[in-house]
Amino acid sequence: MDHTRLEAIDVHVHIETDGRGNMSLPQAFLEASAKHFGADHRAPTLPEIADYYRRLNMGAVVFTVDIESATGHPALSNEEIATAAAEHADVLIPFASIDPAKGRAGARRFRKLVTEYGVRGLKFHPSIQDFAPNDGSAYPLLEVAQELGVPALFHTGQTGIGAGLPGGGGIKLGLSNPMLVDEVAVEFPDLTIILAHPSFPWQDEALAVANHKPNVHIDLSGWSPKYFPPQLVRYANSLLQDKVLFGSDYPLITPERWLRDFAQLDLKPHVRPKIIKDNAVRVLKLDQQEDK
Repeated sequence: MDHTRLEAIDVHVHIETDGRGNMSLPQAFLEASAKHFGADHRAPTLPEIADYYRRLNMGAVVFTVDIESATGHPALSNEEIATAAAEHADVLIPFASIDPAKGRAGARRFRKLVTEYGVRGLKFHPSIQDFAPNDGSAYPLLEVAQELGVPALFHTGQTGIGAGLPGGGGIKLGLSNPMLVDEVAVEFPDLTIILAHPSFPWQDEALAVANHKPNVHIDLSGWSPKYFPPQLVRYANSLLQDKVLFGSDYPLITPERWLRDFAQLDLKPHVRPKIIKDNAVRVLKLDQQEDK
């Protein structure tokens, strides 16, 4: 990926289908999420996502979510996603998702995904994977991520998945409190961590963790910037200007809409390019990849 020719890098893009009718989430979850976001449910294939971002002249971090243990729903293949992303390496950066319940076997698989398939990071969604980031279940995966120098991205805050279903579809919001990830940052001081989303209702907690732990960053996906809490904008414009990343949550929110609303925020001119691309280049080590 030649990041110098790209206008932006979106660090939060979901692969929801393998193109053969298999979906990343149960249908009830997909429908609830689409309703929550007020959007028609769309599930573009990976090649369609690549074509879309290529037209926008943007890079995109892509991943699925493995929730097999908690729900019994079969996960999409990380190997297939990584192989297909390699065919679109000018715009796509693959992350893996492995259910922490898969233990050491999952960690061995993740190592192979990084070393043999070119995967560049690890995605977690504690609420729908039904684990606490600090309970130790994900530590075998995180040990590999830290050793190999690839980031771990944790969903934080409320989720639209399961919203409105009886009992929220069994999803526990408290598992995505960013303070639980603070302990992960202590246990893995050399691991790069990304807190995904404005962390409602724990925005202040997320800002505190990112401000205190040098290895913790925040992506701004899942919300239109016009709804960002004022303290998030204030920190992004000052203390955390080097630790905040553009993310859309596509296909539920388009990068065009996100960037259009982002342009209306009162930010310093030199901060905007950091958030849109420069911080992601550093966090994802894109310069190092190109030097190899």
